[in-house]
Amino acid sequence: MDTLLQYLNPTFLIQTLGLIGVLVIIFAESGLFFGFFLPGDSLLFTAGLFASQGYLNITLLILGGVVAAILGDNVGYAFGRRVGPTIFNREDSILFHKEHLVRARTFYEQHGVKTIILARFVPIVRTFAPIVAGMGGMKYATFLLYNIIGGFLWVCGLSLLGFTLGNLVPDIDRYLLPIVLGIIFLSFIPVIIEYVRHRFHRK
Repeated sequence: MDTLLQYLNPTFLIQTLGLIGVLVIIFAESGLFFGFFLPGDSLLFTAGLFASQGYLNITLLILGGVVAAILGDNVGYAFGRRVGPTIFNREDSILFHKEHLVRARTFYEQHGVKTIILARFVPIVRTFAPIVAGMGGMKYATFLLYNIIGGFLWVCGLSLLGFTLGNLVPDIDRYLLPIVLGIIFLSFIPVIIEYVRHRFHRK
């Protein structure tokens, strides 16, 4: 377990894989159903922080990150269109949990097309939202527009937040762990609220 957490540590991932690795992870978490456990929010923030210290190029990070996020969502949408509702018949496994898909569908039913933007900031849901959009037959032009807006806001927002704080706060790397944990906690609040509401309605 400790080894897995180490491999998912944003600092470890950036130092080991570099910019290309960051972009691959953003792509995978955005639309590949097995990428739901990847640390997209904290990774983008930490990458922005590293960019402020000269370890990464902030322009390449933002441009590459936006492209990776948009392409990842497109893959998820195409997958959803291809498999359709039959994916709900798939058995749970280590990399697939039907409950995540149901949660994304509920989120989609509540927020409509805005889900493609809002889901960017909600872990797990952001991985399955494009799949659900494809399954639901959302028009591709509509999906692409919201996909571009959401990808741009998500990548720019978190990367520039890290980059700005890295330039403003001396020795911010000392506070990196609590900041990352705070980002993870805040990003999971909507998931927790939705889970509690779902359990309450089931009862």
